[in-house]
Amino acid sequence: MTSVASVASVALVKMIKNSLENKSANQSDNVATSPKTRQRPCVLVFAGHDPSGGAGIQADSEAIAAQGAHALTIITALTVQDNDRVFAVHAVNADIIRHQVRVLLKQCKIAAIKIGIVAHRVNAECIAELVAEIVQSRPGMSDIPVVLDPVLASGHGDTLLLGDAPEQVIQPLLKVATLITPNLPEAQRLCPATGDLVQQARQLLQFACRDVFIKGGHGTGTQVNNHWFADGHHQQWQWDRLPASYHGSGCTLASAIAGQLAAGAPMAEALENAQRYTQDSLAQAYAIAPGQLIPCRI
Repeated sequence: MTSVASVASVALVKMIKNSLENKSANQSDNVATSPKTRQRPCVLVFAGHDPSGGAGIQADSEAIAAQGAHALTIITALTVQDNDRVFAVHAVNADIIRHQVRVLLKQCKIAAIKIGIVAHRVNAECIAELVAEIVQSRPGMSDIPVVLDPVLASGHGDTLLLGDAPEQVIQPLLKVATLITPNLPEAQRLCPATGDLVQQARQLLQFACRDVFIKGGHGTGTQVNNHWFADGHHQQWQWDRLPASYHGSGCTLASAIAGQLAAGAPMAEALENAQRYTQDSLAQAYAIAPGQLIPCRI
């Protein structure tokens, strides 16, 4: 026979459990609906994974977060590298990339897109198709910023793309990007017929992009000269050249620009703020091993 005490004990346990469940449900509702909960703009990021944490998807996530935005990270390649050299690149299957993006699109509003390494031509074509789908799904709305960092090789010249010539691999992406951010060697490889920055920018602007930002970090002299080209517009920035070599500086800058644009900054303001943020990150860079330093992005 069950005792009165046992029945009371069971009833008390059930009452406490129900109370806790109701409290948890109410707290969840409050978190989801509270006017004090701030929603960050989302940046859809396509990039490779760097196990050293200096470049690639980790650099992108940190730089975007520092601008007040949130990175939705789609890994396109698994790389074998340290803070100095790249030893191998393993592409992620395009079907996985496509599935991840379409799941995210059902839940999240995309405010900007940032594209880094894509591994090979198949992934480039897949990503270009996905970007086109996202743009077409926003009729009547302002164009979504698509920042392409055309990474053709590592800072030491190690290849990061498989199969065709790197400049051929990214051709589909040039047709959907609104801003391209090549460094000096990348601009030369994309526009081999001329070494003039103005002419290179004109060639790149013949694609879908409205803006070209050519980075001068690979130049010489005490100043780094960065150039922004748009239709009929050219603006230059000069920054002190820092003495060290850095792992992931290009990822940092392109992602910071994407984060700024996602947060609603106009292009000129986004470029200014992102450059200043990147310069500060490099000035505070730290070491994890001999070789290139890691930008301090957070």
